[in-house]
Amino acid sequence: MLIDNHNRRINYLRLAVTDRCNLRCHYCMPSEGINFVKNEKLLTIEELQVLAKTMVDQGIDKIRITGGEPFVRKDLMVLLRYLSSLSGIQELSITTNATLIGPHIQELKALGIKNINLSLDAINRDTFEKITRRDQYDVVYGNLMKLIEEGFHVRINFIVLEDQNVQDIIPILKLQQQYPVSVRFLEEMPFNGGSKHFDNIKWHYKAILEYIGSYYPSFEKLAAPNTSTSINYKIPGHQGTFGIIPSFSRTFCGSCNRLRITATGDVITCLYGKPKMNVRSLLRNKEPESVLKSAIEEVIGSRAKTGFDAQKEHADVFESSMTSIGG
Repeated sequence: MLIDNHNRRINYLRLAVTDRCNLRCHYCMPSEGINFVKNEKLLTIEELQVLAKTMVDQGIDKIRITGGEPFVRKDLMVLLRYLSSLSGIQELSITTNATLIGPHIQELKALGIKNINLSLDAINRDTFEKITRRDQYDVVYGNLMKLIEEGFHVRINFIVLEDQNVQDIIPILKLQQQYPVSVRFLEEMPFNGGSKHFDNIKWHYKAILEYIGSYYPSFEKLAAPNTSTSINYKIPGHQGTFGIIPSFSRTFCGSCNRLRITATGDVITCLYGKPKMNVRSLLRNKEPESVLKSAIEEVIGSRAKTGFDAQKEHADVFESSMTSIGG
């Protein structure tokens, strides 16, 4: 097992496969994009396989594939085929914007990959296009419906953005009323490539819940694992559920079981902290597995207790784009 210096078991790896994305959501990066890394700096599929196998051997039993947009990477399915057959993984999931997933839905189902987090910050077409700066609404909505029809466990991630998509909060809840999906509302975070700075937010988790409660006052809170970042609720008569993730307020840090590794091999022990090390050279130099394991264990042994503590160590952490740190 991987146990950190605060006696928390780390069993969940968020593994990024690319920093590239085909949307340009302004809360993530500037309109002109960011300086994407050269391809030779990205971990190869073989390196990602070795890394995943090593970490599963260390007790990681949940892996979420992230980006950027994972399906921008042409060889992604090669990795997913390998991971789906890897003994020790109890849950393999993907976070996607659903623009490119369509042709792969049937194979994902055949591989047993059923958990999909779909980023969708508006249910209104005009609002969607303003946020993403792209005309992809029909594709995204169509693939969402396909995923639901094929029985995937879909969680829709909706970042609440002041003066931009608040009017879509209640309409998007219609999805979990009609379908067995979870709509999760996230607080905005300032990881946008330095295009916006803020120290507080109007739409924090309490405000979001109060707003929903003004329309649906009879919702009930659901039980959740202590490692969950989402506070989940059920509205009577609705097929699905909704949740709120206090990503800016960081109320869940005490039970954090996550580790992030970027597409270039940076190991990030806290979203609000800088990388602690990079594993790319270890993988490319074909270092013994024991060396890689020791390096990861050392990093795990020096984690910040909370996101606030991690942020204090790096005043410029918000200059990063979310697409470059793996979501």
